[in-house]
Amino acid sequence: MDQADIPSLLSRLNSDEDAMRKMAVFKLQSSINDPAFADLFISSGGLTILRRLIMSTGGNTLAYSLQSLTRLLEVDMGWEIFESSGSGELVERVVELIVTHPLVNILRGAMSILVAIVSHSQSDSGASMRTPGAFGFRALKPAVAVFPQFFEMVVSQLNSADHALCANALMLLNALMRDAISSEKDGPKTGGTVEEWPKFIKRLQDLGVIKAVYVLMQSSALQDLAHPLLEFQALTKVLLKKWRDVNVDLERPEHRRALKGIHLASAPEKKDKESTVNGTRTEELAEGGSGNARKGSRKHNPEKWRRLGFETESPAWEFDPTGFLGMMDLTDYVRKEEDNFQKMLLEQSTRPLHERCPIATASLACTAILYEHFEVEKSDVEDAKSYLVLDGMKNYDKIFRPLLLQWSRLHTASLHAFFRLWKSTGAEREDFDKVAELVRILIDQVVGLAPRTKDMLEIEEELSEFEYSRLREMQMELLELSFEDEWGQHLHQVRDELKHEALQFVKEQRIRCLLSGAWFPRTTLKPTIENPRPWRYIKLSHNRRYLHYADFDTQTTQNPTLDALLDKIDLSTISSVISNVSATDESSSISSTSTLKTTSHSHAPPQSTTKITINTTVEGGERAILTLMPATHSLASEWLDGLLMLLNQTPITAETNRLVGLVGEYGLKIRLLNVRMGEGEGYAEGRGVVPSREGLDEDYFYEV
Repeated sequence: MDQADIPSLLSRLNSDEDAMRKMAVFKLQSSINDPAFADLFISSGGLTILRRLIMSTGGNTLAYSLQSLTRLLEVDMGWEIFESSGSGELVERVVELIVTHPLVNILRGAMSILVAIVSHSQSDSGASMRTPGAFGFRALKPAVAVFPQFFEMVVSQLNSADHALCANALMLLNALMRDAISSEKDGPKTGGTVEEWPKFIKRLQDLGVIKAVYVLMQSSALQDLAHPLLEFQALTKVLLKKWRDVNVDLERPEHRRALKGIHLASAPEKKDKESTVNGTRTEELAEGGSGNARKGSRKHNPEKWRRLGFETESPAWEFDPTGFLGMMDLTDYVRKEEDNFQKMLLEQSTRPLHERCPIATASLACTAILYEHFEVEKSDVEDAKSYLVLDGMKNYDKIFRPLLLQWSRLHTASLHAFFRLWKSTGAEREDFDKVAELVRILIDQVVGLAPRTKDMLEIEEELSEFEYSRLREMQMELLELSFEDEWGQHLHQVRDELKHEALQFVKEQRIRCLLSGAWFPRTTLKPTIENPRPWRYIKLSHNRRYLHYADFDTQTTQNPTLDALLDKIDLSTISSVISNVSATDESSSISSTSTLKTTSHSHAPPQSTTKITINTTVEGGERAILTLMPATHSLASEWLDGLLMLLNQTPITAETNRLVGLVGEYGLKIRLLNVRMGEGEGYAEGRGVVPSREGLDEDYFYEV
């Protein structure tokens, strides 16, 4: 619309005919977002006419009027309409429309205007305004007092099938939350107080905001609601951080009540009564103890807080790392899980002090783990929006974290997982950090890898059923990856060293099998006149230079001594050891002993197809000087590789190589577990510097 047409437009907007007004305001909404047009419209008295239309019309005329004002505010113009006389009635009219009007197009426009009013106090231009109470939530308070169902109606629109209306409702709630949080900084000058924002947030939570947004975040409507949902997610982090930053101060009544509630939920009376009945530690009567106690005889329980899992009897400072957020989580847990809390305390009280799971400390650890997992400190919504624009819908699962809105249930499920891992690992107090690390890995695995649409009930089930063995495997993988990144070449060097050490360890084990001796069947046939002695016993000499052997009619109960083994082979004369044992045979299992387990005094040797041949060099080639026929794969592996390693050759059986790998991996894991995750990231100042010997003499000793 041409600027020259503005007088004609204003005339039609002032018309008594609804049809003419409707057409004029319809054209206005499409032109008013042009700053030049808007400036002339305002200077010509258009705001007064627009205000009159909003106050007195209905239907589409009202909807177009609301839309026109919205677009005017979007170009940061027309704010004086809320600073002039009668602005309170205008705000009240818009609030009334939200509470009472059923038409979607009117509701959308009304909410957009309120979003602008509330948000303007948070902008630079809004902060410079001189009219107190014209913007922010304060501007809505008088109208909300007239229509107290306002918040309930706004929250209900989060369930609307109209995505634009739903988005506007969420934007309004976001603006109100952000204004409530920011008003704390302004203090009494603007009517904000430290206590107001928690009460306001709780009021919205009680109306079901979190549940409604959680459903939206898991829905298919993300494309239309992406920005307000991301802002709500960011605001959730802001709130969590604010609660974390509030120090627990027992001078504040609400903090004192919360801590007292934790104590009362532990059923201290039951413990007092039990102590009195059993006649043990009667000095541990808690405050408000057994009703049977005489007045004036109640004493302070010396373990009042430590029995709940705190480290000391002055627990306020223990909340420092998690602030009031940690107290909220613990209070919420004991309130919702009071029976489990009391059962857990009773169960732990039967254990020695060092074996008890510190419930309160575990709760605070779970709060810290979740805080770190969701990266609460990183709450800049603009970065998330940019990420969304660049990457589109395919990354919705990465950007949106609906489980963040299930903080309380996640905390409870994490705490139950902590208790389960503590019990299954037989942990003690000194193992607390190790259990906490397992819970951290569990949260990263179950919560971190959960798709956006995964149901919370499934998350809780996985956290309660995740196997400890899998967690340990993941822990080792993470440790290896961490040290691979930090140490690189050094880790490869450690692996090589450990492989060599493992090979030497297994070599000694195999040779000890030879030193212990073993029975071998000489043939698979039954004894005959030509073969009267079907059993052969072989043993390595103590000096590891000779193989002694002899043939016997039966396996004796007591193994023969070296003196009874009249034949022997000098190891230095052995040229080769060959066998039909497969190097890739996976059917064998590692044996704990090399002794052939058969019935004593057996006359019939077991069937065997495995053969180990020991050769010596003769003129023209080699000849066999001893043949072994081990009856089991384990025995074959022990003796074949034992002989090869005794001759400084490489073992070849799958069983021995598997054992070498197993020992090497355990060695690596032990070394990794003995090094903290942070090590390798740099040295503290002064580390690695050789101290000066100035002023020292040679009078020193080693402490062993």
